[in-house]
Amino acid sequence: MKVTKAVRETTIDAKGLVLGRMASVVAKRLLNGERINIVNADEAVISGRRLSIIRESREFLQVGHFRKGPSHPRRPDTIVRKVVRGMLPRKKPRGEESLQRLRVYIGIPRELKDNEKETISEADAMNLRGPYIRVSELARSVGWKE
Repeated sequence: MKVTKAVRETTIDAKGLVLGRMASVVAKRLLNGERINIVNADEAVISGRRLSIIRESREFLQVGHFRKGPSHPRRPDTIVRKVVRGMLPRKKPRGEESLQRLRVYIGIPRELKDNEKETISEADAMNLRGPYIRVSELARSVGWKE
């Protein structure tokens, strides 16, 4: 008989959060067994100069073959998911299980509208002093069509 733990479910609003800092906190919480929904993934920000971030992303798109891989995410929700995936030990069973507990959404879906949304204070973009770009702007520049 398999015993299941009561899993806590958290909804995180990514609006105005720095992507890397948010992803590191989310990865730790996923490894601890939480189920996490990230909403407004297109409103997260990446710190750095806009043109250099877009140029690096376009150069990365040239790597690989379109049939053989690697596949490059172009939608904001898949970009955020891949950033979090990069911070998990995804080739080990613990990392695979924790990645399955992650859901990322563009905007706020109907079923999560009533949930209490949490934010991560140490990942707030208001603490940034330099330039930044939204994930939605990056996604549009690499080929996302809304």
